[in-house]
Amino acid sequence: MTAALALAGLGDIGLHAHLPALLRNPAVRVAGLVDPDPDRRALAAANGPAYADLAALLDDRTVHGVVLATPPWVTSELIATVTGTGRFVLAEKPVATSTRAASVLRDLPPAHRRRVQVGLTYRHDPALELLREWIADGVLGEPLLVRAHIHDERRDAALPEHTRRIETTLAHGMPVLHEGAHVFDWLAFLLGGPPLSVEDGWSLRTRRDLAAPNQCGARLRYPRGAVALVEFGWLTGALPRCELSFLGDRGHVLLDGRTFAMELHTADGVERVDFEPDRATRCFDRQLTRFVELVTGVREAPEPDLDDGLGALELSERVAGIAEEGARGEGTVSPARKYTGAGRPGARGRTP
Repeated sequence: MTAALALAGLGDIGLHAHLPALLRNPAVRVAGLVDPDPDRRALAAANGPAYADLAALLDDRTVHGVVLATPPWVTSELIATVTGTGRFVLAEKPVATSTRAASVLRDLPPAHRRRVQVGLTYRHDPALELLREWIADGVLGEPLLVRAHIHDERRDAALPEHTRRIETTLAHGMPVLHEGAHVFDWLAFLLGGPPLSVEDGWSLRTRRDLAAPNQCGARLRYPRGAVALVEFGWLTGALPRCELSFLGDRGHVLLDGRTFAMELHTADGVERVDFEPDRATRCFDRQLTRFVELVTGVREAPEPDLDDGLGALELSERVAGIAEEGARGEGTVSPARKYTGAGRPGARGRTP
């Protein structure tokens, strides 16, 4: 069976990641491309029928599902709209800008929730599967110290439109609200469940004119004694390396945050692992394959599901709140908070 899928949202990730994946997949027919911007529609029009709004496309009963590559401040309502018509949804993370804004999703009937796959795209990477095996097999030892340095979205004078878009996104919350959904999903998947507590947090602005702090971080405690130090940053003229490290008594893994190439250091030496093709291609392709399987009935449940997406959002929001408290305390950190998220990203230990 061929899945007739539409793509709503023709920004960077829509045009350069989701659309190529749709066109590469032989089991997909691109049923429509949606964006209110006529220039963006013109860029993609050769690849399928173009629409200015989603309502017009949903009149076509041959459409099985919609990929939502939309800003998070509109995504939650669109998920409710699309699932209400009986269609399936693959929704980019985060699914909302806050847990309050996501309330419409918590109220979705169970039958609608089962049609929602959340775009925690890099959960599907084989590097994470291998790293989880190493951790579970005790290759690194326990407990683990994890450091996640997630720095992206460089401020580039030659790309003023990109800077404007990221500054607009920052007005809806600190970088952790957008980048944290991925990272906290990875850590829950790798470390056996969501964190037991958020120990403290911090934030700062590198420029006073920014709508919110563009640098923030926290310390979290995970099952089996693991401690994670995470930091997120946007909009500086230069960026440090984007990477994650996992250190135990027996070994150390360094994971390149952009390519997911890994280096495993143990007493036996150094092992480097690379995967082909590039990270975006392999992850968006694997993600879409799982979505097509959901749409066509091969897969019974979405992976990751709406609980995973909401759990990652809630934790990101919790960290942002604690980081903001730390900033108001003039450099002090806020006290530990037990994490009791309703969503459980990775807690069920499922393999992607």
